[in-house]
Amino acid sequence: MNFQQTLDSYNLAEVEARIAAKRSADVEAALAAAHLGIDDFMALLSPAAAAYIEPMAQRAHQLTVQRFGKTILMYAPLYLSNECTNGCRYCGFNAHNKVPRRTLTLDETEAEARVLHDRGFRHLLLVTGEAPRAADTDYLTAAVARLRPLFSSISIEVYPMEESGYRQVIDAGVDGLTIYQETYDRALYAEMHPFGKKRDFAFRLRAPEHAAAAGMRRIGVGALLGLGKFRVEAFCTGLHALHLARHCWRTHLTVSFPRMRPADGGFQPLNPVSDHDFVQLICALRLLLPDAGLVLSTRESAQLRDNLLPLGITQMSAGSCTSPGGYAEKDESGRQFVIDDDRTHTEVEAMLRSRGYDPVWKDWDSAFHA
Repeated sequence: MNFQQTLDSYNLAEVEARIAAKRSADVEAALAAAHLGIDDFMALLSPAAAAYIEPMAQRAHQLTVQRFGKTILMYAPLYLSNECTNGCRYCGFNAHNKVPRRTLTLDETEAEARVLHDRGFRHLLLVTGEAPRAADTDYLTAAVARLRPLFSSISIEVYPMEESGYRQVIDAGVDGLTIYQETYDRALYAEMHPFGKKRDFAFRLRAPEHAAAAGMRRIGVGALLGLGKFRVEAFCTGLHALHLARHCWRTHLTVSFPRMRPADGGFQPLNPVSDHDFVQLICALRLLLPDAGLVLSTRESAQLRDNLLPLGITQMSAGSCTSPGGYAEKDESGRQFVIDDDRTHTEVEAMLRSRGYDPVWKDWDSAFHA
């Protein structure tokens, strides 16, 4: 069974009602469970669980330290292109937005990457829009081949591919994939993606399984928080992650929590997620997925990121730019969204050490495959 079949077996309105119906006794039973079931997860996402944030946070912290110690993997995004043919209403790269468009040359890409390499980063996330003529798979593999000597791990956050496409980028040196479904609500997904290849909900949903079948070492999923109702989106994200953990067990799993930020186009969140709700979501997912990496980007404020550390976070970006040319040329025109935590990598590193955490700049090398 693929995940689309699993997701289709749930009625999202019924999921929302089941979550809302959970009571304090259900939350307490979930907190006492050695391994969470689906009903337990629903209880931890429920309004009733809002009164149990402290015990949820304590257990999330205990599980994370047990599985990961007090380490934080550091990574940086590198935007190769902001050209896009999609009409995603919430995204700064929307094809209708009047922003400067650019795709980096290989020399420009290497110049950007060397800035990050000199800062100590060895885990790199390459990001593009979806514009086949500007940044196709051949372009992506050429960029990866150029950057591979500089980084121990290169991940991609680009358009979804068939298994053959993922095999091509893996052969070039990619070992990680991040791909957000954005929303697991089919009707809302269609509304948010009025045109472009990204409109294909099912193809995007299958992408993590295509990547796993191709041999991708690390796969990250998530929903864009602020589109659908957060409890339902969090439930579907957890369901998706569980499916991948069970059926793609050779692949390491990560979950991200991208919360909407201001971007060109002026789109406003349909269902804003408060800081309190955000904390509840992270704790619930950590208790459901004790062995998954949890990723927190510079979308969030410095203060909130600092305070979320003990709740299960295992990976963080720092000093991020969200436009092509943002590092070497300090060009922020045409950015995807505005970051919130603008501290440098050294400031984030100092914060982590002051709180007893060990920033990890490299935890993987392709030689491990030998």
